[in-house]
Formats: sequence, C-alpha cells, structure tokens
Amino acid sequence: MSFLRNPEAKRQAIIHLILTSAITAAGFIISTPAGFCCLSICLVFDLLSFISAKSRYRKIAALSDEVDRILHGYESYNLDQFSEGELSILQSELVKMTIRLREQAEQLQTDKLYLADSLADISHQIKTPLTSINLAVALLAEPNLPQNRRVALIGDISRSLGRIEWLISTLLKISRLDAGAVDLRRDIVNVRNLIQAASAPLEIAMDIHNLKFTVECPDNVSIVADMSWSTEAIGNILKNSVEHTPDGGNISVAVTDTSIFVQIEISDSGEGFSDSDLPRLFERFYKGHGSSEQSVGIGLALSRMIITRQNGSVVAENGKNGGALFTVRFYKGII
Repeated sequence: MSFLRNPEAKRQAIIHLILTSAITAAGFIISTPAGFCCLSICLVFDLLSFISAKSRYRKIAALSDEVDRILHGYESYNLDQFSEGELSILQSELVKMTIRLREQAEQLQTDKLYLADSLADISHQIKTPLTSINLAVALLAEPNLPQNRRVALIGDISRSLGRIEWLISTLLKISRLDAGAVDLRRDIVNVRNLIQAASAPLEIAMDIHNLKFTVECPDNVSIVADMSWSTEAIGNILKNSVEHTPDGGNISVAVTDTSIFVQIEISDSGEGFSDSDLPRLFERFYKGHGSSEQSVGIGLALSRMIITRQNGSVVAENGKNGGALFTVRFYKGII
C-alpha cells in the first residue's frame, strides 16, 4: 500500500507496534484475561488510528493534486472540500495564494500588452522624424540644389533630430521613474523661481507666436520638492499650453498658498479639451483631438508622474471662460 510506504506512516506503525507489545506484555504479567483485554483494546485503538491517518493522508494527496492543477494553469479547481478539519487553515492560505497568483498573472498579461503597444508607439514616433531626415539627406545630395532650399532642409533635419533627442530623453526619464531609480530631492523651492525656470525654454516660442505670459505669484511662496524634476513637470504643462494657444493668445499662471497646499493654476486662451480627451490626457502616448503632428503624448504623463511622487496632484479641465486649465497642488502634509 502506498500509505505504508510513507516514512511518517512507517514510524507511526512502529511506535504503535512497540506500545501494543509493551502494554499486552504487561497485561499478561498481571493475568491472562488482562493480557487479552489489553491486546484487544490496543488493536482497536491501532485500527482507528490507522483509519484516521489514512483518511488524513488521502485528503492531503487530494489537496496536493488540486495544487498541482493550479500550478499547471487549470481554470477549474475545488478547494472547498478541505474547508473543515485540520486542513482548513492550509486551505484558506492556498485560496489566498491562488487568488494572488491569478491577479499577478492577469497583471503580467496586461503589462505585456501595454509594453507591446508602447514599443509600437515609440517605434512610430522615432520612425517619423527618421524618415524626414532620410528624405532631407537624399535631397541635400543633389548638386544643383538652391542654397535657400539647402538651408531649409538643414533646418528640417535639425528639428527632427531635436524631436528624437527630446523623445528619447523623456522616455528615459519615465523609465527611471517607473524603475524607482530616481531619488527626488526634498529641497525648499521658491515657486516663482520654479515658474521662471520652467518657462525660460519657451520664451522664444511665446515671442514668435505673440503670446502674452503673465505670472501672479507672491515672492515668498515655496514648496518642498526637487527643483530640476519639478521644472520639467511644470515646463511640460506650459509647453502644452503654448502648443494649443493661437497667435496673440494668453497664458497665465496663478499661485495660491494655503495652510494645506500650494496651488499652481496654469490657464490659456486656446480651444480647451474635448469631453473625450479629458479622462485620458495624462495617459502615455495619448494624443488628443487637435494635437499637432509633432505631438508625442508623453509630456503630460511625465508631469503627472513627477508631481504625484512629490506628494502632489495635477488635474486638467476646461476653464470657465474657455481654454485649458491645469491645477497643480503640492501638499504640505502626507495625504
């Protein structure tokens, strides 16, 4: 019998045999009837112990089979049959483990699909400027190309290379944040200086499109944050406003200091957001209606990652008077 091949079962059988022999021998020393009585009682006890142990090992074997089914990916399994008796605790833990493994498997599958979609998006975003560069280089090879056309093509190549550089740089930043490889500093950052640093790279674009940029911020307002990464976050939001505000429009920043948080409101006089875009604005690689061909769809996603990891929040909505309105809050306590 397979049960008797179990080492623990063998040990138990030997112990029962020794005890039965000892008790029976002691009974026969007293008297013959006492010896037979002790032998009968011991045999009955041994038989009941054998039946109980065999039943228990049968349940353990059945439980092992169910665990094996789970490990081999079977969808159907039945652990409820072990919900009573001494296996109930083990059954409860196995159910929890099974649920957790299923959740992890589903999450891994979702991550794989997301990774595949992201790689396709990245490939497309890089392929577009590379195609432009290849075409421009082919045209530059023509010996009779006019000088003004040559200058224009060189400008196109420069812009395409800049786009690729920005894309790769932003993707690396997102990857580092995802991997937890970034230790965000906790410095006292003056908000006015933060806004000036974030808007500085956009001054030329604002000037070209004749955009009016106003800032309402008290001089003494500060937050606890990483200056460099926060500049990136606010700069990406301002960049989005610059790209979606028509020539001669307005972009404004208003800062409010409360006992709970410091709020930075960034608004523009553009067309605002469509109802379908609002829930997805901060998704990676999402390009809303009206986005330019140069838009990649990762700037706002990076901004949200940076802000939320510094005990902050960012919300996008349409302003009361039209245009986009981004509300950024840096909380002064843990929320």
